[in-house]
Amino acid sequence: MKPIDDHLKENLTILFVGFNPSIRSGEVGHHYANPNNRFWKILFEAGLTPRKYEASEDGDLVERGYGFTNIVARPTKAADEITKEEYREGREILKEKIQRFKPKVVCFVGKGVYQEYSGRKTAPWGVQTESVVPGTIDFIAPSSSGLVRMRMEEIVEIYKQLTKLIEE
Repeated sequence: MKPIDDHLKENLTILFVGFNPSIRSGEVGHHYANPNNRFWKILFEAGLTPRKYEASEDGDLVERGYGFTNIVARPTKAADEITKEEYREGREILKEKIQRFKPKVVCFVGKGVYQEYSGRKTAPWGVQTESVVPGTIDFIAPSSSGLVRMRMEEIVEIYKQLTKLIEE
């Protein structure tokens, strides 16, 4: 299965970074396309979008200033299928993308994504005190996967911090 396209342009407001595409995303070629993934609902409920978008509209959000990529491009059933080598390679590719496109905020959709990227063992939700790439803000949000055990209200509250951050 081939990787799905990134949606990138220079000076995005937010670059959302996931682990890697789901099998469903790989099949349809759109980010966060698994029906059990709550990403699009979370963005709407947190006030980041004026309505609930569909995964098929992911490319349209670039004009709103939102971009999409992953630390690993290969679609898998679960993140535990990603190899150390894929993370090592993906980490460097992601740093290059961030340096090149200079998003204001890099939102890691899942604490594990950020930990793989930064090499840091622990990190709180929200804005990080130090960014990996200077000139951007690193923000950690919960994964939107339906497998996450946090209550939806808690997840949305963390994403609302992102809304406030970009409004400032």
